[in-house]
Amino acid sequence: MRAFFRTILSSTRDLAPIVLVILFFQVVVLEQPLSKLTGLIGGTLLVVLGLTFFLRGLNMALFPIGESMAYDFARKGSLFWLLAFSFALGFGTTIAEPALIVVAKEAAKIAAASGQILDSDSARVSYAFGLRLSVGLAVGVATLIGVIRILRGWPIHIVMVVGYVIVMIMTIFAPKEIIGIAYDAGGVTTSTITVPLVTALGVGLASSIKGRNPMVDGFGLIAIASITPMVFVMAYGMLN
Repeated sequence: MRAFFRTILSSTRDLAPIVLVILFFQVVVLEQPLSKLTGLIGGTLLVVLGLTFFLRGLNMALFPIGESMAYDFARKGSLFWLLAFSFALGFGTTIAEPALIVVAKEAAKIAAASGQILDSDSARVSYAFGLRLSVGLAVGVATLIGVIRILRGWPIHIVMVVGYVIVMIMTIFAPKEIIGIAYDAGGVTTSTITVPLVTALGVGLASSIKGRNPMVDGFGLIAIASITPMVFVMAYGMLN
């Protein structure tokens, strides 16, 4: 119970600067009264509670599960199942990512309005699902590459340089309408669901392999996962 209340205090402290900024610009700069004050207060409390439960869930379940499964796969010694699990984890968490769902829907609306696709519900749903699928595959591949990097001990900066060189080359040839969406996809995929599980996988795997340093080798999967969606989404735009 004490841990729960500590998490509430931490969530309140983290959200306080955001609330203060909004209040300052609303009252001092815009000189406008706060409309729907009751709704604002209630919404803020819900955000605090939501963040609190989310953080408690991470500490109680997601991080321990990710680390323990990585350790179990490493102890099992099956490279195939470790890589299969890594790909499935990256793919599954990304498909369920709320931020990606929102961006994909908005991209489909804009594509329909600009005439790139038919302006119908089925066309918009198909376009949004294709976008989510391409990003999910991208993060699955990124997680796979990140796990191989940990196993092989590849330097993270080499992987990042190669990835961004590919991104820059593809940017030249990709349709200009898809470039912004592709670059945003690199950010929205590394959000609330994907980051905790993928990070736990990397740290747990590096901790369970002899000769690997969790601080040096365990992190970096999220950085790779922010590159591959740009590549896959630009490829998706070039093929459609």
